Amino acid sequence: MSIFMTTFLIACGSTGSENRHENIGTYLGVFKSLGGMTTMRFNHTATLLPNGKVLITGGKGSSTPLSSAELYDPSTGTFVATGSMSTTRYDHTATLLSNGKVLITGGWSNGDTPLSSAELYDPSTGTFVATGSMSTARYDYTTTLLTNGNVLITGGRYNFTDLSSAELYDPVEGIFTSTGSMSAVRVSHTATLLSNGNVLITGGSGSSTPLSSAELYDPSIGTFVATGSMSAERYWHTTTLLPNGKVLIAGGINNSTDPSSAELYDPSTGTFVATGSMNGTRYWHTATLLANGNVLITGGTSEIRSYTFLSSAELYDPAEGTFTSTGSMSVERYEHTATLLSNGKVLITGGAKYNYISSSAELYDPSTGAFQGTGSMRTARVVHTATLLTNGKVLITGGNHGDTNLSSAELYNPVEGTFTSTGSMSAARASHTATLLSNGKVLIAGCSYNDSNLSSAELYDPSTGTFTATGDMSGTRCWHKATLLTNGNVLITGGWYNFTDLSSAELYNPVEGIFTSTGSMSAARVSHTATLLPNGKVLITGGKGSSKPLSSAELYDPSTGTFVATGSMSTARYDHTATLLSNGKVLVTGGRSNGDNPLSSAELYDPSTGTFTSTGSMNAARASHTATFLPNVKVLIAGGIDGSTPLSSAQLYDPSTGIFTSTASMTTKRYIHTGTLLSNGNVLITGGLTDNYLLIDKAELFQ
Repeated sequence: MSIFMTTFLIACGSTGSENRHENIGTYLGVFKSLGGMTTMRFNHTATLLPNGKVLITGGKGSSTPLSSAELYDPSTGTFVATGSMSTTRYDHTATLLSNGKVLITGGWSNGDTPLSSAELYDPSTGTFVATGSMSTARYDYTTTLLTNGNVLITGGRYNFTDLSSAELYDPVEGIFTSTGSMSAVRVSHTATLLSNGNVLITGGSGSSTPLSSAELYDPSIGTFVATGSMSAERYWHTTTLLPNGKVLIAGGINNSTDPSSAELYDPSTGTFVATGSMNGTRYWHTATLLANGNVLITGGTSEIRSYTFLSSAELYDPAEGTFTSTGSMSVERYEHTATLLSNGKVLITGGAKYNYISSSAELYDPSTGAFQGTGSMRTARVVHTATLLTNGKVLITGGNHGDTNLSSAELYNPVEGTFTSTGSMSAARASHTATLLSNGKVLIAGCSYNDSNLSSAELYDPSTGTFTATGDMSGTRCWHKATLLTNGNVLITGGWYNFTDLSSAELYNPVEGIFTSTGSMSAARVSHTATLLPNGKVLITGGKGSSKPLSSAELYDPSTGTFVATGSMSTARYDHTATLLSNGKVLVTGGRSNGDNPLSSAELYDPSTGTFTSTGSMNAARASHTATFLPNVKVLIAGGIDGSTPLSSAQLYDPSTGIFTSTASMTTKRYIHTGTLLSNGNVLITGGLTDNYLLIDKAELFQ
């Protein structure tokens, strides 16, 4: 059986020791200059690609529109040219599509000619190719990627006529079609995708009149409906979706005054309320949501008539509702770009000051949690294991590589950031388990995927770097769970053998080196979870049995060797995660449900009541993701797959508030990977699959 034929794989990794680390200082964000772009630009676009690079397109250099494009590579800190667009463009838009390509639309061209044409950039070939044209030439408009993969285009201007029309781009068909029109003509407005899938349109200018009105686009019916109005007319302002679902509106101008004010839109009430003001007035600035939930405001222009250009920057803290100054950029800039990179830093490129066009670039470092690359594994792997050893290294075992099962193993050294080979297992294995025992050895048990199923088990000894045989399980198993009990034994539960789901369980005794049967679960389960609770019992949740997702849960009691039912989850799940929190509750996230549909919901199990209750939802549906308990008692949710789309995004769950907030994305989209908490508090992410079922040998660290 191929690993790509099953929908219920799940990655198993050791959570390792739960070391606690104190903060070692307070960090202030700083800007660091980089080498310049290949071409000076303003009014250009900058788009973060799935591979972590940033695509820079078009813009204006001096008075000349540009067709050129270039790529910024964070790993080298350099800019290199890539294919050119078919036409010169500035004041255009660039939208990353769900398929990884970038849609370039409209804008101005040579002779200040408005454009209706569009083209696609393909990162795999570095080239631009034409796609369908918009029904209307536009500039000063917005484009928004919808949750269904289509792109919404709204308003703008054509030949001095302000537009209320809107249209949709379908990436599958490569065409644009009209959709409902806005209630007002709008130029220099904003469009923000909300957590519920609707799009918030705010302000702008219509027929030379600044607007305070706002409206919502509902993709399910293709219409715009009014919502509450802002407290001030604004155009050339910014809007930023915050982790709590609200939208921050900051700055802009309204012809008579230059607002420094800011306000929040609450989708639950449809109203705008004031929040703290910026330290100064700004328009043509940028606003970037950082990994820690704060918003970075950079540059712009402060006065409409005197054209005072800014190098200053400030941070908005949603928890406090205040703006505070942070490090300044090396040069004043407006109509520049600010792009959040996969490592959590922000790339600032180009822009203008008076008649000076800049090719310079710089990085803003918030010194917060971010992912960064580390050494690559010696072999690309999926459905492997990653186990934190007592010496601080991580043992990687087996897995599948191109439909070939692996017996090889390797060690990750966090100090050097390198992977080195260690002894090989006696058998090739994938979808097996690896459990750190109380004596420091690692128990490897079960499945050899594709060729034959194994009941055999072996032990890895870190002191010698070798594997030796130990007693066999009572039966062969794949996709089972292994849980270290407080008495030092290992509980093996469920799994799959020869197309039969298993309800049986057994215990491994490290002293005797043998497996013995114990009580059976009430249901056969595959791709379930097994979580050791503080009271020594093991919580079993969900999984798939007889091809049906399960919502039931049960507890294993080592003192009696039996399983007893406990409260059921609100949703049937498999390929989900279950993470023990510091308060003793268990966080259950995502997974798949009926029809193999990925879930964004989460719930908490309370051992004191034996019940599950809902908690905040993730911002994306996920299955085959990882959930890692961090030293700051939050939980890192990373990657996974949503339908057929691998994810690079990550979130943090805060048990004190019960909400998920976005954090820096991984450098690579992945699912069926592993996430292992290291002794230094970082999280090691290894292997898995990415687009087109490609195996990954790259690893990365969440710091």
